[in-house]
Amino acid sequence: MSNVSGVAIVTYSGHMVDKHDVDELLPLPPATFHILLAVADEDRHGYAIIQDVAARTDGELRLSAGTLYRSIQRMLEQGLIVETRERPAPEDDDERRRYYRITPLGTAVARAEARRLTQLVRMARARGFAPGRA
Repeated sequence: MSNVSGVAIVTYSGHMVDKHDVDELLPLPPATFHILLAVADEDRHGYAIIQDVAARTDGELRLSAGTLYRSIQRMLEQGLIVETRERPAPEDDDERRRYYRITPLGTAVARAEARRLTQLVRMARARGFAPGRA
């Protein structure tokens, strides 16, 4: 982290992100965090995001199309994700699909949220509300 003109800057993969922009978005709604996890490693379209979240949570979280697309719209406006023009091979794709990619800000926010959740679990363990050692 560096400080440029009084603004804390965090660098992720060579991109500079204003720490204030990151902190302003926390805590994340659960759907937002799960969508960021789904697009962290590869671009995905909406239905693939829904499938990834359901698989990763063993079916405990199933995003509805309405929740997904409202969240995606908000995340696009916040700069957490972008719609990408790159597409898979035409035989593997449906031209109506829109693909989404995480941005450097989205990566910074997801990491900050993971740290926040880790601290929360640590506090819960200290009070005996979660298994494991504090």
